Amino acid sequence: MPTPHLNGKHETTLRTIFQHPVSHNLDWRQVVRLLSALGTVDERPDGRLTARINDQEAVLHRPRRKDLNNVDEVMQIRHFLERAGVSPPPA
Repeated sequence: MPTPHLNGKHETTLRTIFQHPVSHNLDWRQVVRLLSALGTVDERPDGRLTARINDQEAVLHRPRRKDLNNVDEVMQIRHFLERAGVSPPPA
């Protein structure tokens, strides 16, 4: 999916999500801003977020700290973006 509407911070966050090895300090606020730029993000009453991009939906748990530092959490977001047809822009 082309992503011409992403600003520089969005592109940096997207590249970080897809980088190898997996990042251990991904800023949660930047992830939410990226997902909002790509689709919609709704906060649920239980504190979780529902993100929708194209025809895909993911329920995400807000981390206890400001960063996503759990590999599984980053991989969940990466797989969600892949299913939605999103990939990082070429370097």
